[in-house]
Amino acid sequence: MSRATLDLWVGLFVALGFAALVFLAVKVGSYSDVSRGSTYSVKAAFDNIGNLKVRAPVKSAGVVVGRVGSIKLDQEVYRAIVQLDINDTFSFPADTGASILTSGVLGEQYIGLDPGGDEENLKNGDTLQITQSAVVLEKLISQFMFNKAAETPAPAAAPAH
Repeated sequence: MSRATLDLWVGLFVALGFAALVFLAVKVGSYSDVSRGSTYSVKAAFDNIGNLKVRAPVKSAGVVVGRVGSIKLDQEVYRAIVQLDINDTFSFPADTGASILTSGVLGEQYIGLDPGGDEENLKNGDTLQITQSAVVLEKLISQFMFNKAAETPAPAAAPAH
C-alpha cells in the first residue's frame, strides 16, 4: 500500500470518527422528542428537588411525555415550584401525582407521573396536589449511620466477685 493510499484511509477514518462524535453530541443534546408539538403546563410543589434541572424529562410508565419548563422558589412557603410542560397528545387525570425519581443509582433525575382515577383531566395552569420530593442519598446514608450507632449497645459492666 502506498503512502498516499494510507494517508487517505487514515484521513477517512478520522473524518468518520469526527462525524460520529458530532452525531452523538447532537443526539444527546437534542430534546426534540417532546418539544415539537404544543404543550400544556402544570405546576407541582416539592420540599426538595435534589438535582433536578430544567429540561429534565417528565415520564409516565417510562415514556417521556414532557419536560421540566422552569424551577422557582416560592418565597412564602420555601418550596420549589416546578413547571411541567406536557405534550398535548397526553392527557392525565386531575388527581395525578408527581415524584422526583433517579435513573439508576447516580443517574439523572426526572419527574415521574402517576395517573390517578379522576374523570376530569389536567388543564393548562393546574397544580398537582400529590407530590413526592427527591430522595437525597446523603440523608439516607447519614440516617443509616446514625441509626446503626444508636443501636450499638453499651459495653456491659464486668460482674463483681
